[in-house]
Amino acid sequence: MYIHHIVLSVKNLERSTKFYGAFLGKPRITKWDVSWKIGNTKLFLSLPNQENRRKFDKNNLGLNHLAFGLRNKSELKKFHLKLSKSKIKNSGMLVNKWSKKEYIFFDDPDGIRLEFFL
Repeated sequence: MYIHHIVLSVKNLERSTKFYGAFLGKPRITKWDVSWKIGNTKLFLSLPNQENRRKFDKNNLGLNHLAFGLRNKSELKKFHLKLSKSKIKNSGMLVNKWSKKEYIFFDDPDGIRLEFFL
């Protein structure tokens, strides 16, 4: 079993496509959606229903954060450089106090917490 896809609802599709494209590369764009293939998983961006356009809060029920797994410190450094070159504010490389593994966290334009995690 694996995660087939994840759909993130965003306020501004163009802004979010540019943001995610800065570190995930060129997306697949159709008239229905924007997506990236990450391993066996697809990440989709979509616009929410009009009545659901409230600000994202990681402390509400539902998604707390989305972590992209990386194999080694070299990959983590590469993604840190991509974030920095794209002027995406981030935590810098940190060490998780429980797993002792290195990671970087940052927020997308709608406040959704993202991580690159070893």
